[in-house]
Amino acid sequence: MTKYRITAPKTLNATVALPASKSISNRALIIYALSGGQELPQNLSDCDDTEVIINALRDMPDEINIKAAGTAMRFMTAFLAVMKGTHTITGTERMKHRPIGILVDALRSLGANITYAGEEGFPPLRITGKKLRGGTLEIAGNVSSQYISALLMIGPVLEKGLELRLTGDIISRPYIDLTLWMMGEFGADAEWTSSDTITVKPNPYTPHDYYIENDWSGASYWYEIMALLNDRDSELRLTGLKDGSKQGDSVVRYIFSLIGVKTTFQSKKSNKPQTVTIQTNGRCLPKLEYDFVNSPDLAQTFVVACAAKGVPFHFKGLSTLKIKETDRIEAMKKEMRKLGYVIESKNDSELIWDGKTCEPAMEQGIDTYEDHRMALAFAPYALKAGSIVINNPQVVTKSYPSFWTSLAEAGFTIEVISEK
Repeated sequence: MTKYRITAPKTLNATVALPASKSISNRALIIYALSGGQELPQNLSDCDDTEVIINALRDMPDEINIKAAGTAMRFMTAFLAVMKGTHTITGTERMKHRPIGILVDALRSLGANITYAGEEGFPPLRITGKKLRGGTLEIAGNVSSQYISALLMIGPVLEKGLELRLTGDIISRPYIDLTLWMMGEFGADAEWTSSDTITVKPNPYTPHDYYIENDWSGASYWYEIMALLNDRDSELRLTGLKDGSKQGDSVVRYIFSLIGVKTTFQSKKSNKPQTVTIQTNGRCLPKLEYDFVNSPDLAQTFVVACAAKGVPFHFKGLSTLKIKETDRIEAMKKEMRKLGYVIESKNDSELIWDGKTCEPAMEQGIDTYEDHRMALAFAPYALKAGSIVINNPQVVTKSYPSFWTSLAEAGFTIEVISEK
């Protein structure tokens, strides 16, 4: 097993070339393919999740292995349902235990030909694509927004378009809005027509050149680094971000402002990608309460950051964390104990820290559970502890392949301490 020991510098002054947005890249690729485009979008993410979609769209093999990429599984399932040909889509063992039944049922109700090649309700799937009529569809609003986005993106190629009614609470709304915005960028007519209904008209996409913004989710780990550094003379410059970004995780700049990180854009008037400067201002709330229902991928970052800064927290809206790359709620509780923090969970959707500590066991290293965000969120803790060991650090390739290189370039020391 490979392990990295991350040792932190005392001060930082660096420009960080962020990766391209995975969320935008993956949507752009599906829409590009549905539009019949010939030129791939520019500045595509180089992460594993995006690479498996590129390979699948390019080769369209009989069996498509999307490995651990949940986004690819959901988006490609809907895409294959409307494309001629028969394909089996599969993934890792963990992927074969991540539920897909809600999306399959929704697509079947639109007329899709999908069968389970293994366990009912889970990948792998056997899909024979065809022209679908579309129409009205009802789906729970508290399921993964990726199910909803997958359905929306095929809406313009359905004969009758799509009227999607979301029942109950609607989670991760910014990701739905991102999908609608991107569909509009490619000429689709798709919008909220009431508080719970989205209407997509059967107007085909128009292919065109498209440039992808860098990733606010990736930026979040550098915000965490700045929050834990707490050195007013340090600054980090993050490239390729938009002030008016449609990415849900762009809210990170606001949440980190509550625990001491200031954000400055190069230009207030530009909505083009630009460089953002982040610095610490020393101000910090005594306790952080936040509902992550619209940005659950940020939760791990703030669990580590707040505990390290001694800021008690109560985080809600985390119901989707149990069906991510790992059960992130249980993984965070276990790994935070290694750092000496006792985190409680509630209702399978909340994480709470009231300041309770325990004897740390950092010599074991932080386990990453085949989950990129475990490695990414815990690495900055080196600033609190001086150094930290990350087990199986290569998991970052799922969303941020250049992370360790960028960390080293910024001044961290990264040592391979065990490889068997």
